[in-house]
Amino acid sequence: MSTTVLVSSFPPFPTLAVSVPDDTTLENLHDLLLARYAFLPLTADLRLSPVSGAVSNQTTLSSILGPQDVGHSLVSLRLVPRMRGGKGGFGSQLRAAGGRMSSQKTSNNDSCRDLSGRRLSTIKEAKKLAEYLEQEPARKKAAAEAQRAKLEALERKLGIEKDAGSSSNGDPTQVAGRKHRFDDTEYLEQSRELVDNVKSAVTAGLLKKRKKAK
Repeated sequence: MSTTVLVSSFPPFPTLAVSVPDDTTLENLHDLLLARYAFLPLTADLRLSPVSGAVSNQTTLSSILGPQDVGHSLVSLRLVPRMRGGKGGFGSQLRAAGGRMSSQKTSNNDSCRDLSGRRLSTIKEAKKLAEYLEQEPARKKAAAEAQRAKLEALERKLGIEKDAGSSSNGDPTQVAGRKHRFDDTEYLEQSRELVDNVKSAVTAGLLKKRKKAK
């Protein structure tokens, strides 16, 4: 019983058709195709295989058909060139490349955005500014205490007493030669508040300008 074989080749060759007996092996079919179609390249690198996958050259067409294909005398084969293999080692190269990539991982995701579209770097800066403004009274108090301690230490170093002005007994010579302390608390508080207000205004203006730029 003869079987019709459709052989799909590769460009620029067309699809080939041939009718051969059922007991023809793939090796004999290959030789028959080379003899019948002169335009095929005469090389041992061409291989016939069914669509389902590669099989041995000694496989017959009847075994490819199988018992479930009884009554169907049509077999589809592929004529494909063999691929020359390399030396291997591709898997080890992939693992080495993966190790290098994992070693270069970074946790800096400031350029990403949240669900509302804001960058994470902007959110972090806003949180830092809020914490800074929240701790502003404590910083002012610490700065005032440090300044007061510095002045007291300077007074102790120079030997200036608080009641020195009242013990001068009105002697102009002693008053002129004595060192005096500028102790205007109201002026110092106003000056400190003015500097703090200027700092706060500059910080708020920079933050508003940065939000507009985003």
